[in-house]
Amino acid sequence: MPSSGDKACVTGIRSTSSQRNPLIFANTGSIEGMIHLEGAHFSMGTEDNDAWVEDGEGPVRQVSVKPFYLDAISVTNKQFAAFAESTQYKTEAEQFTWSYVFHSLLPKSKQRKLKTTHTVMGLQWWYAIEGAYWRKPEGTGSNIKKRMDHPVVHISWNDAIAYAHWAGKRLPTEAEWEYAARGGLDQKRFPWGDELTPRGKHHCNIWQGNFPNHDTGEDGYKGTSPARSFKPNGYGIHNTSGNVWEWCNDWFSTIWHLTASREHPTGPKTGERKIMKGGSFLCHNSYCNRYRVAARTSNTPDSSTNNCGFRCARDV
Repeated sequence: MPSSGDKACVTGIRSTSSQRNPLIFANTGSIEGMIHLEGAHFSMGTEDNDAWVEDGEGPVRQVSVKPFYLDAISVTNKQFAAFAESTQYKTEAEQFTWSYVFHSLLPKSKQRKLKTTHTVMGLQWWYAIEGAYWRKPEGTGSNIKKRMDHPVVHISWNDAIAYAHWAGKRLPTEAEWEYAARGGLDQKRFPWGDELTPRGKHHCNIWQGNFPNHDTGEDGYKGTSPARSFKPNGYGIHNTSGNVWEWCNDWFSTIWHLTASREHPTGPKTGERKIMKGGSFLCHNSYCNRYRVAARTSNTPDSSTNNCGFRCARDV
């Protein structure tokens, strides 16, 4: 079993101060492009042999959620652009003037130049790139002109909250996210079942090949894919495995759920890191198989990378 630090996303890159954040009721946003989900009990978590015990994936427990709406797709560059242009909002990556980019998405010349000064100890495939933010995902010289329908990335939790408030929505709780991601299937590993590539067909955008050196792109993509890529799950929700990590409202804890109420849980009242779900295009079974629906990880609320985005929820 790999250690809990073995992740294809860099974590804890900025502040680690403890903060409070109550779940805010939000029901004024448009429901266009959202899926209405009935309240229900479901089996949350997993006890699979390859579950990351250190992440608090288990035990399997019966959890209830109230009726809510969830975006069918991750928030796209086009949608975030409308928000930024309407509000003149500056993301935290813009304010910090840098963000993390995975090495293989950078030109070889830039990789060689930055290798000794801008990588992360133990995670040398991440480069701190000046000028990288959502409009320029790989820094100066890159753009999103052909990626307007891709998930927006380099988005911190604080950025996601700002967008959600503007849209009259909120971020989903972890329980809501996992309930929706399962698509009505009970205790399956993925939104479509237990087999990663049934009949040899890819159902999500993750890493194929030798991580972190070579992604063969057998699923059709290297880097992000359009937010509507692949067939949706049983609830009509796209890409809850792979593509980009998605922020949830909850603070991260590996033990809180062991004793907390399982009726509409909203996570600990305080914390230092926020829940991220779903995995990303960088996940690979040899290193970080957190593209399973029960998997979870976390990051500080002001952190951003080029494999992290979000989708919104709305109260009924």
